[in-house]
Amino acid sequence: MSDYPFLKACRGEATEFTPVWLMRQAGRYLPQYMAVRSKCTFLELCKTPELAAEVTIQPIDYLGADAAILFSDILTPVEPMGLKLDFVPGPVFESPVRSMADVDALRIPDPEEGVPYVMETLRILRRAFEGRVPLIGFGGAPFTLACYMVEGKGSKDFAHIKKMMYAAPDVYTALMDKITEMDRLYLNAQVKAGAQAIQIFDTWGGIVSPTDYEKFVLPYTKKLIDGLDRSVPVIHFVKGAGTMLDLVNRAGSDVVGLDWHVNLGKARDILGPKIGVQGNLDPTVLYAPHAHIEREVKRILDENAGRPGHIFNLGHGILPNVPPENAKFMVECVHRLSGR
Repeated sequence: MSDYPFLKACRGEATEFTPVWLMRQAGRYLPQYMAVRSKCTFLELCKTPELAAEVTIQPIDYLGADAAILFSDILTPVEPMGLKLDFVPGPVFESPVRSMADVDALRIPDPEEGVPYVMETLRILRRAFEGRVPLIGFGGAPFTLACYMVEGKGSKDFAHIKKMMYAAPDVYTALMDKITEMDRLYLNAQVKAGAQAIQIFDTWGGIVSPTDYEKFVLPYTKKLIDGLDRSVPVIHFVKGAGTMLDLVNRAGSDVVGLDWHVNLGKARDILGPKIGVQGNLDPTVLYAPHAHIEREVKRILDENAGRPGHIFNLGHGILPNVPPENAKFMVECVHRLSGR
């Protein structure tokens, strides 16, 4: 099934229309998701393959999107490394990693043993979607995972991780090496379990300067991507990286995800014709009237100017109180306006 429009676009091949999916398309904006979520905690949902598969399928049935993405969380594989994870409502680690002893205590688990529920969810979904849509697996980029592990939760200034980078580079290097190897094993196990593409989320990759990105972030993302099974395409999304796309490109992915702070056409000029792009509608546009949504979809398609290798998406995850019918209308607009 290599002729799915989404996979063709990942490879830079021409498609009859621009394929589209939405980051966080399985989630709180859908009443049918909330009905499932009301029966369990977020972590229980991630760890119950039948339920995780159900909420992955829901947006495909409703939206008509061209790809499905595994329902899970980027921090799921960190827990079996030895860090207790909770969501209150955002992710919180009980004991953040701050010293070399903390790093030494981290394990690199076998994914089939550490997160068997993720692999089983992928196997269920691959069977369910066969011949319908391709299945995307995903993970966090090493730096973003390190941010959560060192800060212990989300942060406004990321002072702990930056202090480690600058003042304890040996600890930082040891931590990043361990995370990168865990990530490599985890993502390759997803491919083996049935994922037909991999997306790497570097949510916090844009919090550092281009100089620090090149020194402290890029080497580990590149090492990760170099170690992946490249029989499937790799999408690399770094939020807030519009000013350093040349560096992001050096990580070696097939597709670069774009947030809404960059003009898609200019981004394509920087990245060159061999690299696909994914993006990049501002998620808040989905609050707007349909006429405005349609104008914004057309603007982004016009910026791409018909070049092959464009996957339409939001510039970040869909927001939880977006009207579902607006998301569905956006998908319909992409298909209608991009038909060739």
